[in-house]
Amino acid sequence: MPFTLLGPREFHEEIRRSRFLTLAAPIASAAEAQAFIDQHSDLNASHNCWAWKCGQQYRSSDDGEPGGTAGRPILAAIEAQECDQVVVLVIRWYGGIQLGTGGLARAYGGGAAKCLQNAERTPLVQRVQVACHCLFSEFQPVKQRLVELAAVIEQETFLADGVELLIAVEAEKIQALKQQLADLSRGRIRLQTHA
Repeated sequence: MPFTLLGPREFHEEIRRSRFLTLAAPIASAAEAQAFIDQHSDLNASHNCWAWKCGQQYRSSDDGEPGGTAGRPILAAIEAQECDQVVVLVIRWYGGIQLGTGGLARAYGGGAAKCLQNAERTPLVQRVQVACHCLFSEFQPVKQRLVELAAVIEQETFLADGVELLIAVEAEKIQALKQQLADLSRGRIRLQTHA
């Protein structure tokens, strides 16, 4: 089962006079990953190497280190820790001693692994997107049912005749949600799977 982080985490390490700062955080999209990298990179550092994984999407960067010695080991650490929806940025301040390609891979991958091992993690729940339309008078009771079933409102659109909702819910809870919304609205509210 994949895990994500409950919040940001950092890990400091010094290896042969080079300082390494590893930052990890949960993300929900590629854009969030890039925003985290842009916000936390230190332009005065020697290298800002990173990797992220979000579902089937992933990317990594060696940021000037020899090819395959930073980004890929960071990504390998994310996968080895069974993490998903996670970004890891490793900032290096060069200390004057060469680490070699093996040393770099161990430093970047090891720092990422230690940071993720020390982070608070939570299992990633796979959700399915569904949509429904409810009247304004039903909106608050519908929201309450969604909370009870740990469903998440991803989008709400207010229309002249009510509210259109895009909901993410665990697949095994869809039937219960259908039943509760049908009972609440005397059969009027129907869930549609969202493409």
